Amino acid sequence: MAPTVRRAVSLKTLNSFGVEARAERLVELGAAADVPAALELVREHPPALVLGGGSNLLLTRDPPGTVLRVMLGGRRLLAETGDDVLVEAAAGENWHAFVGWTLAQGLGGLENLSLIPGSVGASPVQNVGAYGVEVRDCFDSLDAVSLRDGAARRFDASDCAFGYRDSVFKRPGGSQWLITAVRFRLSRAPRLKLDYGELREELRALGVASPGARDVADAVCAIRRRKLPDPASIGNAGSFFKNPVVDRARADRLRAANPGMPVYPGTCATDAKLSAAWMIERCGWKGYRDGDAGVHERHALVLVNHGNASGAQILALAERIRESVRQRFGVELEREPVVV
Repeated sequence: MAPTVRRAVSLKTLNSFGVEARAERLVELGAAADVPAALELVREHPPALVLGGGSNLLLTRDPPGTVLRVMLGGRRLLAETGDDVLVEAAAGENWHAFVGWTLAQGLGGLENLSLIPGSVGASPVQNVGAYGVEVRDCFDSLDAVSLRDGAARRFDASDCAFGYRDSVFKRPGGSQWLITAVRFRLSRAPRLKLDYGELREELRALGVASPGARDVADAVCAIRRRKLPDPASIGNAGSFFKNPVVDRARADRLRAANPGMPVYPGTCATDAKLSAAWMIERCGWKGYRDGDAGVHERHALVLVNHGNASGAQILALAERIRESVRQRFGVELEREPVVV
């Protein structure tokens, strides 16, 4: 069956911000065998916007060319050596459902990443992370095809050049790749990551003294549901800004000048991570609303659409927030979502 082609399609329900934009041409890719035909359709009407779950995307206008919606499904166990298990999921699989499936197989490693919205194919692009775990910690490899010439390639971890909420796919030239499947190395005897105090406290509140991977997933889900708004209820893309990473000396100066400023370990011994939410809140933005564009009342990192905000209005608010943080703290905030 060939890919489905739809014209003049509203993307309002296909992006978690719920902003209105229209695709001149939407190609829905539902089977791996249809990839060559889908790529030919894309090449006839470039450029291409690859759309997964739409949860890390802000549309400020109608995207030109072709929107390629990845709906590839399937997940399987590939190999097992002792406690180590290699699993694979198609790019269109829902991420949270996939994590739940791995837990049902008795596999640990992804439990801290429960309830993160989006698709499996998008997870390595963003190197999604939460509660001390990132995708790269369990990542094995992925399959992708070039949107330019259809060439197939397998990427291992070093090829992906993972960084903090970053990968080669977010850098110049990276958007040419259509990810079709991702593989992870998981374990039947996982080493649980319980470093975050909030996570340990939630497990205690749940009465769990000796947690397993499923317990950790339940605790993470409880925390996320309490702190973060459901996109089904109010449009949002989760955290809109990254936590800035600065050198350790600069972090110490900022903390001395701003008592109470949280400073966390960075990516190496010489840098540190600052709390973007803390700085945004200190600038007075938490709970702010301008028309239907706003900042969530419970989490300053989450920009929201109260109903009919445009992507341009949300982006304008984000830029005002960035400028106020720059003026007060001298720190540059970087957006997480892809902005079209």
